[in-house]
Amino acid sequence: MASVPPPSPAPQPAKKKKGVEGPRDPKFIRNFSIVAHIDHGKSTLADRLLELTGTYSKREMKEQMLDDMELERQRGITIKARAVSMKYVYQGQEFELNLIDTPGHVDFQYEVSRSLACCEGAVLLVDAFQGVEAQTMANAYQAIEHDLEIVPVINKIDLVHARIDEVKQEMEQTLGIDPDIVLGCSGKTGLKCDEVLAAVIDRVPAPAGDPNAPLQAMVFDSVYDEFRGAVTYVRIMNGTVKKGQRIRFLQAGTTHDVVELGQLAPQRTQREFLSAGQVGYLICNIKSLGHVHIGDTVTVADGEQAEPLPGYHEPQRMVFCGLYPSDGQDFEQLREALGKLSINDPSFDFEPETSDALGFGFRCGFLGLLHMEIIQQRLEGEADIDLVQTAPNVTYRITKHDGEEIEVHTPQRVPDLGEIAEFRQPIVRVNFVLPTDYIGGIMKLCSDRRGTFVRQEYLSPTRAMLVYDLALADVVYDMHDKLKSITRGYGTMDYELRGYEPGELVRLDILVKNERIDALSIVCDKRDAETRGRAVIKKLKTEIPRHMFEVPLQAAIGTRVIARETISAMRKNVIAKCYGGDISRKRKLMEKQKEGKKRMKSIGSVDIPQKAFLAVLETGEDDKR
Repeated sequence: MASVPPPSPAPQPAKKKKGVEGPRDPKFIRNFSIVAHIDHGKSTLADRLLELTGTYSKREMKEQMLDDMELERQRGITIKARAVSMKYVYQGQEFELNLIDTPGHVDFQYEVSRSLACCEGAVLLVDAFQGVEAQTMANAYQAIEHDLEIVPVINKIDLVHARIDEVKQEMEQTLGIDPDIVLGCSGKTGLKCDEVLAAVIDRVPAPAGDPNAPLQAMVFDSVYDEFRGAVTYVRIMNGTVKKGQRIRFLQAGTTHDVVELGQLAPQRTQREFLSAGQVGYLICNIKSLGHVHIGDTVTVADGEQAEPLPGYHEPQRMVFCGLYPSDGQDFEQLREALGKLSINDPSFDFEPETSDALGFGFRCGFLGLLHMEIIQQRLEGEADIDLVQTAPNVTYRITKHDGEEIEVHTPQRVPDLGEIAEFRQPIVRVNFVLPTDYIGGIMKLCSDRRGTFVRQEYLSPTRAMLVYDLALADVVYDMHDKLKSITRGYGTMDYELRGYEPGELVRLDILVKNERIDALSIVCDKRDAETRGRAVIKKLKTEIPRHMFEVPLQAAIGTRVIARETISAMRKNVIAKCYGGDISRKRKLMEKQKEGKKRMKSIGSVDIPQKAFLAVLETGEDDKR
């Protein structure tokens, strides 16, 4: 296997110095991130680099050091990008290496883009067995767009079934990477990880910043601390920031005093100042949640001010759903929890809304279904709020007959059928990377969902890439689960928004006891409406408990009912004590019960449990079979 030879003399961990350190020359700083498909070993490699540089001793080490969120450890995935500063001696000179460990799931692509904006290089990690996957290509292209120096590395070379030469061919064919510059390592055993560090220092350019210029720093992340307020993570582009200095956030237009600053090593380690090229944190006792914006520029409050940096593109929210507190009194608590969470994760947004069925809550926008699930679990775990969640839906654009154009994030806001001139839905281009044996199954799945075939490429004799244009609504709900099922876990997918196209779409309403339940409405293709409606009300029939009166369930498009089920009433045997005798006695008791049921039906209310609101996710595909 061709790889970069180990440097001479061999690199050594830096000895930790005591006292205040002086300003660091930018040419001895390297800022890089690790990007890869999910489960290709980013966090494990980061652990070995932390150990190799002496940032942690072996006694302190544990698996996934940078995944410090409880949810990350439970799921075994990285959710938040984490920055860490390491010191490393290479060829007799001490270097400062700032590593940003990034998530691999498509839903957290925004975290990756923010991290790459703070780096000059990226270690592109590829699994020695699984090879190039969909998200590998997406991350590689993103790094190329940011003009980063790419250090290609094949991880897990210690595996018995590693396909190192074949994976190099895949990297050359799909990404145009020269096989001779590809390194091999094992993040698990630490094999050849020193070569990765040497390559980062040799190949990644030093940051081009001037420590003597006016202060210019980019805010790339932040977190809310209960006692310290908002902790802001910054990359210093130019100039120097010192403790006690007065700084200004240009986008927010606010000024603050720097109470504390330092670097993450990986815990907060205080410094006297941060200079050009360094990555660190600022604490300014910011208590107001509206004063921190990801992508904002920090400069000095007095004297010559720097130009604002371009910042980040606004993330494209793909999936929307309603979050309501199960106890209506927790509304303000939920608002506060969402505000704190949005400081740490700016890729979701929220706005208040009301529902006839659920009361006061929030309509929230997310990057995908996993992102939605993570936010919900963080709210329940960190803020201890019991939530009711409505079924997720995507954004649609509607043109009315009077020429008005509207964007709807919730089915309740879709106008009546007679008012709509054109109904447009978001279309995404999906890249499937899978073994060639399963191409037929995925093609059938995409054609069943009315996808448009774009192209097919062979990455190697046994692996191929299929590209389809599909409606986003068909992709976000269960496409990933179907893909894993059809390909027995070997297929991966990645998607990007292409635009909006007209479709045969309708709003499907669910009526419970002749009343439309707004939280159960969905938007779907007209051709699937009947199947989908029947599947939903069948599911509702099993989820809604029986009442003392009959409960009709209906699925309707406008005024036309397309499916119906009835939950029968609970009935007491009122004639059980009548042992024979006159039939009129029994009839009288039956009529009396009938009158009571009729009165109860007119004034009784139906209790709908939380599970019922998720029943609208039923696609009706099982029903078709």
